[in-house]
Amino acid sequence: MNDISIEIPYATGISRLGIERALIAAGRNLGSLRPADLALVEDFHTMGRIATYQLVELTGLTPRSRVLDAGSGIGGTARFIADRCGCPVTAVDLTADYCDTAEWLNELVGLRDRIAVHRADVTALPFADGSFDAAFSQHVQMNVADKELLYREARRVLVADGLLAIWDITAGSGGDPDYPLPWAEQPEQSHLVPFDALRGAIETAGFVIEQCNDLTEQAAATMRTVLASPPDPVGLHAFVRNFAEKAENLTRGLTGGSLRAVQVIASAIAP
Repeated sequence: MNDISIEIPYATGISRLGIERALIAAGRNLGSLRPADLALVEDFHTMGRIATYQLVELTGLTPRSRVLDAGSGIGGTARFIADRCGCPVTAVDLTADYCDTAEWLNELVGLRDRIAVHRADVTALPFADGSFDAAFSQHVQMNVADKELLYREARRVLVADGLLAIWDITAGSGGDPDYPLPWAEQPEQSHLVPFDALRGAIETAGFVIEQCNDLTEQAAATMRTVLASPPDPVGLHAFVRNFAEKAENLTRGLTGGSLRAVQVIASAIAP
């Protein structure tokens, strides 16, 4: 299987433990948490909640939409969609620790009835053809070598004209980035490709790209602001090892041209 996890936890339960400690240290009452209370700790991708909000706004989801969050991590995107749009969400990740943490957080914020969490490989999804109206994929493909397989599987589980919403990092023209990065400790764990190659894989898998936005400059500026700000006690550092170093390398790559940040909306072609 392709390991699509962005971060390998030290052991099962470590993500939940780190987040729980951070929430308690920040004075949060675990018995009365709201979804918004988790915003700084649950969106494990560049630009965080800003990027999630922008991507969701482009899809026009309704309470009747059936949504897949493919490579869901600890479930931030799934919770945001379920809370904001009121629709059912299926969250899939390969890492057991992330799935367990996601289910715990879903319960804490009262969204367990809207979100189904599955431990599975995004290149071999355990769902029937045409099960979803929209699929989200944020910072996933960098960990998957066979990108055509990844997107063929996304196409299979989408209805005709269903939407694939992508927020991802691609290789730029400015040389190799520094490691570690948020999705890889070392280069051999990363499968970055130029955007043209990524676009080709998406289209070959059976999609038409409706929107494509290069948000590298915005992402770099946002990351620089994050690095210059005092750390919030409830942040990604609560469960991501060496997060500060990884964030600095990511920011340097976006600023220097070795990395690009792209936002894509693609429509599934009818077979």
